[in-house]
Amino acid sequence: MVKILFLNVGLPEVRNWNGKQEQSAISKKGVSKAFLSFEALQGDGVAATEFHGGPDRAVCFYPVEHYAQWSHEFGKDFNAPSFGENISAPGMKEADVFIGDIYRLGNATVQISQGRIPCSKISKNNDTNQLLKKVVETCYTGYFFRVLEEGIVYSDSEITLLERKQNSFSILRANELFFHQKNDYEAIVKLLEVNGLAEDWKQNLQKLIRQKN
Repeated sequence: MVKILFLNVGLPEVRNWNGKQEQSAISKKGVSKAFLSFEALQGDGVAATEFHGGPDRAVCFYPVEHYAQWSHEFGKDFNAPSFGENISAPGMKEADVFIGDIYRLGNATVQISQGRIPCSKISKNNDTNQLLKKVVETCYTGYFFRVLEEGIVYSDSEITLLERKQNSFSILRANELFFHQKNDYEAIVKLLEVNGLAEDWKQNLQKLIRQKN
């Protein structure tokens, strides 16, 4: 069991990066509570629907420990929620959690569905060109929850593990396959068998298998 440190929501807005305007919902603001539906936290939205949003990606989580690492590595301050996450908390890094894990989150029940596929807006929002590259290299991407039971989430709600369905594929291990070990077809086939894996990831991994054949 851990406690939420930061609970954040935000709607898409026009951002100006390097003289170019883009729609983004990466800017989040802290709230004391929010109702979590099957689609999203109340007051939250997405712009890049290819990476965010939908039932399998209702809540974005980023391990708070990574901010200290990025601050040290790049010599500047990184603070939550500059990765655009809804929730930050300690003790739930990518290596510590597994696809299909079910948690009690405030009054809601959620399940880990996939690792986050980061985009260039992480670098742009933090004004650090190499950040996206480092996030992919380390696989410290954060991850998504789907919602199994709707309910209110508070800024100091506990996150309690209710059920772990498997312990072979952590988010970190799945990320390693997705980003760096795309030729490990045997492991990819096993990952595809994991109950709870997001549909989008299934489709992408199945494409890799078809390319082999």
